[in-house]
Amino acid sequence: MFSYFFFYAYIGLVSLAGFWGAFLNAHLDHRLLFQLDTRDLPDYTRTNMLSQYRFLRAIELGFGLFSFLFTKAIFTERVFNRLFLSIMSLGVLARLVSLFYEGNPSWPTWFFLVFELIGVIIIFLYTRKIPDKP
Repeated sequence: MFSYFFFYAYIGLVSLAGFWGAFLNAHLDHRLLFQLDTRDLPDYTRTNMLSQYRFLRAIELGFGLFSFLFTKAIFTERVFNRLFLSIMSLGVLARLVSLFYEGNPSWPTWFFLVFELIGVIIIFLYTRKIPDKP
């Protein structure tokens, strides 16, 4: 089933990236993802940017853990399914908004945008007939 492949690949990457960025090496993340050496930033800017980055990565990890714990509900209960798909879709929408405001991103960012969009569509199509709970 493609839906489970995209689901587990997505939440696996979200969880791994979230844990790595929040608790391990946010500096390396910035070098790899943004070609930005955070040591070159003023202390105030670096501290606040990395604090916010770690927070957002922790939220990402939390979403991944939530998704792992509620996998069955996401695939069988409409409220969990729609919540999961809404959160995943908001990530895709944010990337599309960034295309408009910031311009053309790197190829890895394009890859994740396309991968996430395909995942949303496939999971939605697979689960669209989940009945409402009485």
